[in-house]
Amino acid sequence: MKISRRGFIAALTSSTFVSQFPLTFALSEDAKQTNKDGRSFRNYEEAPEHVRQFYKEHHAKQTHAFAKDRLAFYQSLNQGKETAWGMLEQLDKVVDNSDPDIDLSQLEHSYQTAEAIRRDGLPEWLQLTGFIHDMGKALVFWGEPQWAVVGDTFPTGLRHSNRIVCFDYLEANPDSQIPEFNTDFGLYRPGISLDQVTMTWGHDEYLYQVLKNQSRLPEEALFVIRYHSLYPLHSARDPRYMALMNDQDRQNMKWVEVFNQYDLYSKSSLVQKDKKALEKHYKELVAQYIPGEIRW
Repeated sequence: MKISRRGFIAALTSSTFVSQFPLTFALSEDAKQTNKDGRSFRNYEEAPEHVRQFYKEHHAKQTHAFAKDRLAFYQSLNQGKETAWGMLEQLDKVVDNSDPDIDLSQLEHSYQTAEAIRRDGLPEWLQLTGFIHDMGKALVFWGEPQWAVVGDTFPTGLRHSNRIVCFDYLEANPDSQIPEFNTDFGLYRPGISLDQVTMTWGHDEYLYQVLKNQSRLPEEALFVIRYHSLYPLHSARDPRYMALMNDQDRQNMKWVEVFNQYDLYSKSSLVQKDKKALEKHYKELVAQYIPGEIRW
């Protein structure tokens, strides 16, 4: 079943949406290729050299052991205290080296995503999720290299999917030589739930760890934050990765697919105007859902 953007937004407001709406949201074919300033998206064949070099390093170093180690290290949230707004302001200094689409700061991308969600009249919690979804890139301030912060995520501990971007680079990953990790489900079983699967380490999992007990965000928002970079599942739909989900994951993944349309197709080289008015709106949302100083 396919549905127009307008019909989809109407469906979202229905109380039956989560239980009845299928997992697909179809923009027009033209919209899938470009946004309003004519940019194409996620074209890695024509990506700049620095993007290809990023994924070459990322895929060689993002192992199951590395992901487990970084999660154990950062779960204690001992990097310091700062308000969410204070950390968001720091994102104006960060540009994502893995992004083949734009080279604007992460704060500018945050405004673009959130404003696209807001224009379509979606819930305030989703607007805020759009605004803060990349806040975990604060990892660069703790000295992490970009290959340990940004880029598409994917499950570790099982055979790599050929739907992962720049798949050929994964030949250099040590996990590809571990027999236990090279079966259909590796360390896992179908229906185990994504919560029990170790993903490659980066800003998604880090921000989830920061906010799961320090915010008033609903479960759906935390799920979007945690898995919005999981493109081999939510966009490429690898069957083995999809089989790892349980029923609750499948319900929440619908929101990831909603969010992804705004995260991806709102990208533009045009900077947001009237920042003072926007800042007031998002400061209020941040104060409502993530009040005061939090641990990082």
